[in-house]
Amino acid sequence: MKAICFYFQVHQPYRLRRYRFFDIGKSHHYWDDFNNEEILKKVAEKCYLPANQILLDLIRSHGDRFKISFSLSGMAMSQFQEYAPEVLKSFQRLADTGNVEFLAETYSHSLAALKSRTEFEKQVRKQVAMVEDYFGQTPVVFRNTELIYSDEISNYVHEMGYKAMLTEGAKHILGWRSPNRVYTSASRPELKLLLKNFVLSDDVAFRFSNQSWEKWPLTAEKYVNWLNHISPQDEVVNLFMDYETFGEHQWESTGIFEFLKKLPEQVFDHSDFRFLTPSEVADTFQPVSPIHVKYPISWADEERDLTAWLGNEMQNEAFNRLYELEESVHKIADPKIRHAWNLLQTSDHFYYQCTKWFSDGEVHKYFNPYESPYDAFINYMNVLSDFKLEVEKSLAQAQMKHGGSDKTEVSDKESLEAEILKLKEKILRLEKQE
Repeated sequence: MKAICFYFQVHQPYRLRRYRFFDIGKSHHYWDDFNNEEILKKVAEKCYLPANQILLDLIRSHGDRFKISFSLSGMAMSQFQEYAPEVLKSFQRLADTGNVEFLAETYSHSLAALKSRTEFEKQVRKQVAMVEDYFGQTPVVFRNTELIYSDEISNYVHEMGYKAMLTEGAKHILGWRSPNRVYTSASRPELKLLLKNFVLSDDVAFRFSNQSWEKWPLTAEKYVNWLNHISPQDEVVNLFMDYETFGEHQWESTGIFEFLKKLPEQVFDHSDFRFLTPSEVADTFQPVSPIHVKYPISWADEERDLTAWLGNEMQNEAFNRLYELEESVHKIADPKIRHAWNLLQTSDHFYYQCTKWFSDGEVHKYFNPYESPYDAFINYMNVLSDFKLEVEKSLAQAQMKHGGSDKTEVSDKESLEAEILKLKEKILRLEKQE
């Protein structure tokens, strides 16, 4: 038996508004509410609602033979509830079929696993609670932000009780081995690993509408033929992609919805494949070997590493400055502080600061609402500076309220201005190096 495992990532960030240095200390609302609502509703109309209806129709037509899985960030679910509750209801209808598995991930779609195990586990618990509340499922399979994985992260995931984890079938990790088998963590053999087949996944997610692609146009018939030509020893083809592939990244006019509608029938009529959820794959197939991953991998760009988020000085500066506040934030009960802390951890903020302009540059520019990564960095650091002030003030007030001495050093605007000036000088130096 051979299996197809469909997994779709669903995430929308809370984007920052244009936040100037002169806003620091005056305005503590960081989010572009109008733009966030507008984008969410646009993507709902172009992708989430029509694609969910197609999947629901396919499940009704094919019954238990057709199964899929989703990972919804907590931020996506929060925005559905706030801006487009009809989208949340459409996901609930899919959940009610029993043919859809929902996976665990971080609430904030964050990089917390790279910095703080405590914060990482808090975010996972928060997202899982939302999945349980909205969809009536307790996830047993984990998917980290952007499929980021390492041996160390697998230790965290295993100890949290998950039986399987999704990640990228990176060439530099697999070598001669195929991604179309089940593997295990080298450090936690009980944790099974499902690896993305990035060639077949990206044929749909990135190349589908590319008319200069030598294999264009891609039809369901052609795709199933490719599936039938994988090695006889291979057991499962993991097709992992952004859900926004359908209707947003690949517009309806490209034929992407028709492709999705026709694919299951072509699979059933012209192949020996069946559709399984990630947990079913983990239960059905025996792992063939452990995978050792010392340095984190992801599903981003050709390098399949972390450079999309932490590949330059700006990104690392912003990332480190953010997590310097973790201990203080955890001492504060103010829900506004906690909410801002969660939203500022979203990986998208660091992605916008990426300066890679090689083969993956166009992809980065497509997803970037800023004119340049340098603008993204300055905007983020302005927001983070104000947030730092608010954290320090709240912590000082909490200490005074409980009778403690006020030992918290509250930053003043002059010191923040000096910090921002240094950061701008660093940007000028980096721009000259480009």
